[in-house]
Amino acid sequence: MAIALVIISLLVTFLLVGVVYVKHQYTYWKRKRVPFSEPEFPYGNFKHINRQSLASFSTKHYRRWMGTGSRFFGLFLFVEPQLFITDPDLIKTVLIKDFNYFPERGIFHNVRDDPLSAHLFSIDANEWRSLRARLTPTFTSGKMKQMFSTLGAVGEKLSQFLTKEVGSGKDVQIKDTMARFTIDVIGSCAFGIECNSLKEPDSEFRKFGKLVFEKPRHSVLIIFFLKLYPEAAKTLRLKLLRSECSEFFYKIVKNTVEYREKNSVERNDFLNLLIQLKNDGKQLSMNEIAAQSFIFFGAGFETSSSNQTFCLYELALNQDCQEKARNCVLEAMKKHGGMTYEAVCEMSYLDHCINETLRLYPSLAILERRAFKDYQIPDSDVVVPKGMKIYIPAFAIHRDERYYPNPDVFDPDRFRPEESAKRHIGTFLPFGEGPRICIGLRFGMLQSRVGLATILSQFKVGPSARTPVPIEFSGDTTVLRPKGDLWLKFEPL
Repeated sequence: MAIALVIISLLVTFLLVGVVYVKHQYTYWKRKRVPFSEPEFPYGNFKHINRQSLASFSTKHYRRWMGTGSRFFGLFLFVEPQLFITDPDLIKTVLIKDFNYFPERGIFHNVRDDPLSAHLFSIDANEWRSLRARLTPTFTSGKMKQMFSTLGAVGEKLSQFLTKEVGSGKDVQIKDTMARFTIDVIGSCAFGIECNSLKEPDSEFRKFGKLVFEKPRHSVLIIFFLKLYPEAAKTLRLKLLRSECSEFFYKIVKNTVEYREKNSVERNDFLNLLIQLKNDGKQLSMNEIAAQSFIFFGAGFETSSSNQTFCLYELALNQDCQEKARNCVLEAMKKHGGMTYEAVCEMSYLDHCINETLRLYPSLAILERRAFKDYQIPDSDVVVPKGMKIYIPAFAIHRDERYYPNPDVFDPDRFRPEESAKRHIGTFLPFGEGPRICIGLRFGMLQSRVGLATILSQFKVGPSARTPVPIEFSGDTTVLRPKGDLWLKFEPL
């Protein structure tokens, strides 16, 4: 009996301590005099995150405080306080001027058990600085020009595929088509491998690409948990990626590297550049090569395919913009004798369309940073403690009418040079900003130009009876993706 009473007393004590702790945590922002949304135990403000996209989630909270004069607001992820910053000046300060306080994204990675998760996008400050410096030369405009012939060859295969698929006019599942195109581009430009996804929709690369983005290992809520408690997750040896995906990509990279080194094969692609780094003073390990190849595949495949998908969707609904984009493409091709590197670099109105699509549909609805040390927010008494996550709701900012009149309207002219020059740098963030801006920005834009120019030069694209208006977003992933299939009608010119 005595032992039972002791056990009961301990349980009651632990319960009371837990209740007091939670209540104390949930008054954090009130004590700091920061505006916040009331949390609900145990999820905080993230209870329904698995039922909606991050775009919808962040926009709802952003609009609650928009126009109140507040430059930031607080939320709670489980019982941990999180800060959302919304003021363009403060965003610029955090991402650029005071970058040394926020050099990390706070993305979960586990080098020991899940080495492919430790790539340039996710790794922490010290490792990132070293790796970024070594990889930056691989993404110069000169390197992009060297890769262009490979990219252009895949563009020609896209043309052949659509010509055969469409015939005299047909609905096309555009999300799947552009995913297969970008997989073939990444396969060729990153690995020097013919993926043949356009010819074989069930190719291994397509299969594992779907697993990574359409059927991730964890739900969005669990992914946030891993980010919030990374050391506990590593102790439990949790992984971010599906094991079969990691094994597939590691095997592909390792076999390709070994074959090239054994047979002295060189190509103008990303993997060749990584091999040179590996053999130049052993600057890269095989795990690092595999991890960088994986993120090149993942980021290049998903962001670029989604950008082209969303862009074609908007051009289908805005025929006047489509005609301007087509004329721009045809004029550049005529001037330079076809789909050359010089031609795609002069398709200015197409660039405006791509940027307007990135405004309306940024791949990452929320940008993340983690405080590397205590940081006092300028012109306030609020201190962001070391380790706290801050979020920048890029999707919501991109659709704020204070920065973009009629924000839900597709208007590529917003990105004419004279208009872009007027815009605050903190209000257009599709690739992030500052030192951790996306390293593959040039390649992503180049890939989108080739895919879109190939289609617009040969087909008229319009909505079909199966085209959703308005478009819905998937809530199953942390990147912005259309929900379900996306069909458009293609007619040969």
